[in-house]
Amino acid sequence: MQIARLERELECGPLAHGWADQRWTLARVKTMIGRVFHVSYTVEGTWRLLRRHGWSWQQPARRAIERDDDAVELWRREVWPRVRAPRR
Repeated sequence: MQIARLERELECGPLAHGWADQRWTLARVKTMIGRVFHVSYTVEGTWRLLRRHGWSWQQPARRAIERDDDAVELWRREVWPRVRAPRR
């Protein structure tokens, strides 16, 4: 019963729990569990709990939504060769 509630809380996202971005960290999950369930876990214990119930760690893509691949390619072809210092 409590794991189902934990999953619902996680699905609400970090914004719903007072953090400024949409990234769950183990420290944030640990804090949220303490606030919601009044139970104290270590970061390691939080990871074990999540892993036991099928959660896995994910690393966010390092690419911004606003990224313009055409502009990046243009910069690489035209600007970078002029900026790069010649080797001695």
